[in-house]
Amino acid sequence: MELTETGSMNREAKLLNLVCVVAALAFVGLAVLNALLSFSFMTTDNLFVTVVCLVIALTFAANPLLYLRDEGKLPIPFPRKKPKEELWAASAARKGLPPSQPMLDAKGRAVPPDVKSMVNRMKEPQA
Repeated sequence: MELTETGSMNREAKLLNLVCVVAALAFVGLAVLNALLSFSFMTTDNLFVTVVCLVIALTFAANPLLYLRDEGKLPIPFPRKKPKEELWAASAARKGLPPSQPMLDAKGRAVPPDVKSMVNRMKEPQA
C-alpha cells in the first residue's frame, strides 16, 4: 500500500487534532477538579489556576476548530461578506462609473492605486 503525500498529511492532521482535543479536555478537567476539590474556590490562587487551565485548553482547542472550519464541517453563524466583485460594482455604481474588474495581484487581492498606475505606465508603448 503506497501512501500519497496528501494521505499522509491527512493522517498527521487527524492525529494532531486528536492530541489537541485530548489535551484541551484534560485541561478543562483540571479546571473542573480544581473547582470541585478546593475548599475555598474564590481565592486568588484557585482562580488563577482555573483561568490558566481554561486558557491553555482554549489554546489547544483552537487548532481543531480552525481545521474543521477550513474543511467546511463547522458552520459559521455570522453572515458572510459579499464577494469582492459585488463590492467593486457597487462602489462603481455609486460613483457613476461603469462596473469594471479591479486589477488583482497573484493572491487575488486588489492592487493599490499607485501600483496600478505604475503598471499602466509600463504597458504604454514608449515613444
